[in-house]
Amino acid sequence: MRPTGDVLLLTPGPTPIHPRALAAMQWPMRGHMDPDVFAANDRIVADLLELYGAAPDAFASLLSGTGSLGMEAGLANLLEPGQRLVVASNGVFGERMVTMGERLGAAVHVVRAPLGEPIDVDAVMASVDQVDPAVLAVVHGETSTGVINPVPELAARMQGRDTLFTVDAVTTVGMMPFDMAGWGIDYAYTGSQKCLSAPPGLAPVVYSRRAMERIAQRETPVVTWYADAVGMQAYWNPDGPRAYHHTVPVQLHWATGEAIRAALEEGLDVRAARVARLERAIVQTLEPLGFTPAVAAPHRLPSVLAMTLPEGLDDAAVRDELRNQHHVSLAGGLGPTAGKIWRLGLMGESAHPWHYQRLMTALAELLDAPDLPERFREAVARTHPERPAMVMQHA
Repeated sequence: MRPTGDVLLLTPGPTPIHPRALAAMQWPMRGHMDPDVFAANDRIVADLLELYGAAPDAFASLLSGTGSLGMEAGLANLLEPGQRLVVASNGVFGERMVTMGERLGAAVHVVRAPLGEPIDVDAVMASVDQVDPAVLAVVHGETSTGVINPVPELAARMQGRDTLFTVDAVTTVGMMPFDMAGWGIDYAYTGSQKCLSAPPGLAPVVYSRRAMERIAQRETPVVTWYADAVGMQAYWNPDGPRAYHHTVPVQLHWATGEAIRAALEEGLDVRAARVARLERAIVQTLEPLGFTPAVAAPHRLPSVLAMTLPEGLDDAAVRDELRNQHHVSLAGGLGPTAGKIWRLGLMGESAHPWHYQRLMTALAELLDAPDLPERFREAVARTHPERPAMVMQHA
């Protein structure tokens, strides 16, 4: 069955596809060993290094899979069976790291923080000091709760250690500055469908030179052939002969490459300001109805705004009505937060006021709040005083 109708995605992913990425999906098919594909991949590599703020000697590539493959690939490449892994966890995706580490045969040590709160850097470092792990893993922006973790502070404390530091940047890179080299991160990854607003199916990843050297020194083979970083290098290396590894999804490469280029051309600082302003406007608009931010301001993830629901609001019923009657898709909570919060995606193409104007118009009817659309327009004007009218127009 072919889906029909326009459904506005305001979820934590996937996000609405960027027009340039959508157009690139229609580019002519090429073989995965074609010179056109290699030329596109070379530009993607250069753009990924800029996107992540990585060093020139880092290894960047696109994995043929979603962000979860990026998570698993990093742990599989950087850990050998029996080695110690410390995971700083405060949500579903931190716990996914724990599960993956255990399945890979690592000795996993977990430092947990309560849901809705950031990880405690002192507690994490106490575990690192005690355990002396091969790898420390943390989620930068925890999608399940809308918390941004203090990765720069943790990275500063990790300087000078042998432990490799890996970061899940799924809801941060591409929507805000990310300084991989400056912070001293050894591996980071995202998903194409998140802040970049490309179709799902690729995981843009970057390994530091130190990480690649550690992989080359392994005593045991990487348990995954498909995502073995050393095995993939020859396909992605612009300075040497190209070697076949696997058949890459060419159309997704076209689209994701264009999405990355669009993000860089807009500017990461500009995108960070765009999402921060929209977040403030949404909070100001919804608070009078009893919605409250689920996370305190200093630790609130701008790209996934978690809002606690008003008492008595039927989460499933309202979201079903939004989807079926108004063609707007929202995400509720995961696990312990199910039925208690909404997670509003403010990533890439979803982070525009005109999309949220459509949500406010729908909620005005469903929640009997006729002044909601006008209140949102006023909030946008306050957060964009230099051009209040322009930002409400669909580009």
